[in-house]
Amino acid sequence: MTITEETIKYVASLAKLNVSEEEKKKIAEDLDHILDYIETMNELDTEGVEPMSHVLPVKNVFREDVVVNQNNREELIKNAPKQKDGCFAVPKTVE
Repeated sequence: MTITEETIKYVASLAKLNVSEEEKKKIAEDLDHILDYIETMNELDTEGVEPMSHVLPVKNVFREDVVVNQNNREELIKNAPKQKDGCFAVPKTVE
């Protein structure tokens, strides 16, 4: 696959970059080298190689979501500076 000047113009416009003619030639060369390298990787024999999502074995490090304390309403309501009918009483904010 060869990189054309139109492709470089298109990508530069997507990235909102102003690219000079000299830079376009350098970018085309660099992208050609990158694509050539990718082609060499396509030549590798990957038969029997299982796809993976990460290079290293990763396990879930999150703990189980287990309830360790229970909702004790009477204990919680003791923390309220004011209470009314078993609920926290707060100042009115909307009139």
